[in-house]
Amino acid sequence: MFMPRALKVKRPAQGPDPGLSKKNKVCPESSNSSKSEAHVQQEEEKKTPVETVKEVEEPAHLVERHKSSSDEEEEPVKSFKKSQRWPEPGEPVCVMCGRYGEYICDATDNDVCSLECKAKHLTKMGFGTGAEAFTGKDINLDGKSDQLNPKGLKTLKTGGDAGKEEVFYSYKEDRFISDLTDEQVQRIKQELGIDTQGDDVRKPILEFEHCAFPLTLSNNLKKAGYEAPTPIQMQMVPIGLTGRDVIASADTGSGKTVAFLLPVIVRAMEKPADGVCSPVALILTPTRELAIQIERQAKELVIGLPNMRTALLVGGMPLPPQLHRLKSSIKIVIATPGRLIDILKQKVLQLDKVKVVVVDEVDSMLKMGFQHQVLEVLEPVPEDHQTLLTSATIPTGTEELAARLVRDPVRIAIGEKNQPCANIKQILLWVEEPSKKKKLFEILNDSKLYQPPVVVFVECKAGADLLCEAVSKVTGLTTVAIHSDKKQWERNRILKGLLDGEYEVVISTGVLGRGLDLVNVRLVVNFDMPNTMDEYVHQVGRAGRLGHRGTAITFLNNNNKRLFLGVVNRVKPTGSILPPQLLNSPYLHEQQRRERQKSTLGPEDTLVTKNNLLDIIKKHHRSKK
Repeated sequence: MFMPRALKVKRPAQGPDPGLSKKNKVCPESSNSSKSEAHVQQEEEKKTPVETVKEVEEPAHLVERHKSSSDEEEEPVKSFKKSQRWPEPGEPVCVMCGRYGEYICDATDNDVCSLECKAKHLTKMGFGTGAEAFTGKDINLDGKSDQLNPKGLKTLKTGGDAGKEEVFYSYKEDRFISDLTDEQVQRIKQELGIDTQGDDVRKPILEFEHCAFPLTLSNNLKKAGYEAPTPIQMQMVPIGLTGRDVIASADTGSGKTVAFLLPVIVRAMEKPADGVCSPVALILTPTRELAIQIERQAKELVIGLPNMRTALLVGGMPLPPQLHRLKSSIKIVIATPGRLIDILKQKVLQLDKVKVVVVDEVDSMLKMGFQHQVLEVLEPVPEDHQTLLTSATIPTGTEELAARLVRDPVRIAIGEKNQPCANIKQILLWVEEPSKKKKLFEILNDSKLYQPPVVVFVECKAGADLLCEAVSKVTGLTTVAIHSDKKQWERNRILKGLLDGEYEVVISTGVLGRGLDLVNVRLVVNFDMPNTMDEYVHQVGRAGRLGHRGTAITFLNNNNKRLFLGVVNRVKPTGSILPPQLLNSPYLHEQQRRERQKSTLGPEDTLVTKNNLLDIIKKHHRSKK
């Protein structure tokens, strides 16, 4: 039922649930010396053969139990959370109440503090009433104890966890999908906005049932709310399940996480764990919050699948619990590169058995800040691994670099490449720097625009704190600031509060800008225009998640002049009205002129050679006159 989190929790090898009854102290032999031999003989005669066998076995057990002290009482698993202490810094935390997470729930692999919290956790995850936590009964995650495996599946007993079966699965194209003609497939892809490039591209699925996943995984998908696949999932899942490398670009909030998680989980099921330090799958992300979200979604999908433990390795959180986690047979590691490199240097984790690598937000991961770290992490990974690269924006330069990480990839693009999500109404306002706060207050007081919770993006950490104080004071709204200087536990608390509706306004730097499913956010305000148009696409994408409509308001002025052409090229096609100050800006006109000039130059003019060097110099002199 539980795996002990600390060595001081001593569990008996046999017997009933340790949380149900208190064990008596084992008295020394001398305490029984007052019994008469006749009385002892009468008791022996009354015992059943089974009891006699148990008594014969007990001395060896007692010797083992009392190696260090003769009269130490075993500590039972705590029944109620009130009996559990609060955690010290660096210790695991109960997923339900926040007390010391002394145990790991076997059914969900989450930290819990007591039987009470385990029961609540099981109920919350949809496993009956949670009474099994107190009765000690095994939990049937599928709800059907005699359910046969789906057709085409086979099971194998693993040596690491005796009595547990590991499910093996291989993707086979559904007959309905196979019977679709090439013309029908092209029409489907055109209707869904799916564009693919590559050899021997698999046909997209139309329902998750077309994958014939194991019953437990199918049930987990439904419980997590994934009824029908999104376009990126339709195309990426079957390609990923066949082991092909993928470079995928899709709108923010389009379901890319599940699109790569399903192939990762299936690949992990195919291969037994090689040891406690050798995962099968590795997922890299640029931010801690995104890594935490991905692990939470992965846990939802692997519940009930034997030996499918995950490990979260991110900075800003205590290292000892993460190292402790790696002592289990971990199959999927979700990590930020910096913390992963620190752990690899301690030689407590090996990546030489990794079969599938995911780099999420690949455009951010291959920039100068992360690029060398990603390459360092991938160095010990076997060459024959599968690679999945995803992001909402993959610029041409990044795509060329990403292509070096993959072999014979399938490129998938959903919708307009590198464009904001179509579900988001974009409003651009020309606002000079001194007037930004006043304009923000007007938006927050406008009943038509204000839809809490609102996420306001700013450029710097100090600006986030100052703006948070001003908004709270002027509007009276429940406001909080989040940025990288805050401790990770505080950032986690703020993010949870945002998702739970505790805050009306959240002032954030870019830490909330990528990948996070802020499903209840309908309004985003870019108080400071992001430094790049790719970041703009990601930040406005927080307002339109999973098909919901949202609004993104961006403040713009001459401080953002280098982005004017990018703003016009990306926002104008959506039908949004652009400020006249932007359209009439001399900076925009100059950028447009240069763009036209580049487009008229032929390839011979752009490449400097011995033959055209003098011509290029002459053109340069003429343009200066």
